[in-house]
Amino acid sequence: MTETSNKQDMDPYLKSAHRVFEIERDEIQQLQQRLNASFSQACETLLHCKGRVVVTGMGKSGHIAHKIAATFASTGTPAFFVHPAEACHGDLGMIGHDDVLLAISNSGSAQEILTILPLIKRRNTPLISLTGSDTNKLASFADINLNIGVSQEACPLGLAPTSSTTSTLVMGDALAIALLEARGFTAEDFAMSHPAGALGRKLLLIVADIMRSGNDIPITPVDGSVRDALVEMSKKGMGMTSIIDQNKAMIGVYTDGDLRRGLDQGITLDTPIKQAMTKNFKTIQSNVLAAQAVQTMEANKVHGLIVVNDQTMPVGALNVHDLFRAGVM
Repeated sequence: MTETSNKQDMDPYLKSAHRVFEIERDEIQQLQQRLNASFSQACETLLHCKGRVVVTGMGKSGHIAHKIAATFASTGTPAFFVHPAEACHGDLGMIGHDDVLLAISNSGSAQEILTILPLIKRRNTPLISLTGSDTNKLASFADINLNIGVSQEACPLGLAPTSSTTSTLVMGDALAIALLEARGFTAEDFAMSHPAGALGRKLLLIVADIMRSGNDIPITPVDGSVRDALVEMSKKGMGMTSIIDQNKAMIGVYTDGDLRRGLDQGITLDTPIKQAMTKNFKTIQSNVLAAQAVQTMEANKVHGLIVVNDQTMPVGALNVHDLFRAGVM
């Protein structure tokens, strides 16, 4: 069955959805092909802004401007949204001399934005515009104009901003991510702007915040037996125990898996633990992100880790249940 016949057989809702996806995809591809040196100039201007990026727009462009400002702010570029109508009635004072104004208008003729431009120019505030062409009033005022124009809206009436708002949002995302990479912005930096919720827990919690410590650490001396290790594992309820030498340094680990494998090899309860322990083991340190503990467990297919200090002495322990309770997994 051909693609054409497939579409003919679709219900009208799916058919409409596919058309919207195709139109907006094509418009984004055209936007990508128009990228030029103006984009790089805009990035340089924003990167070297000593103040904040002030984003403004009316109507649907205003909604997109809100999102772009929020994306900037959360990825290392200080930014906020100012409503152009409110700017005409006092909020213009929110724009400082070290700021950069990013003005969005598909038509380039939003009167509320045009009204404040002479004052922006008098302050020598750099102006970057996102408009639907290079030949409109806003573009002519701007120091740099990024053309986010589209040839077709997804709206069949050609009235509701659809492709044009998508194009604007993608351009805003491209600017934000280019700046993120230029700044060397890290996951830890991102977490500082997102301390609440699951994202914050994943990015901010370190192993020391959730590990078991003190008497809850499973520890078995190297001169003990398999029986001693099983008693310690049962008491601490972690399915593993660290094996330490006379200097309290960790030299091995014994787990439920080692017990099952040992039964096939004739290991008994009286077998010295140094003969049954696993010598090739993974540990983690207390100052690393808890998310890294998850990655280490998944990569090595283990359910728990002993936390050690620089002298490889056990200072904590954690397993997948601890990570689940902390909301990291």
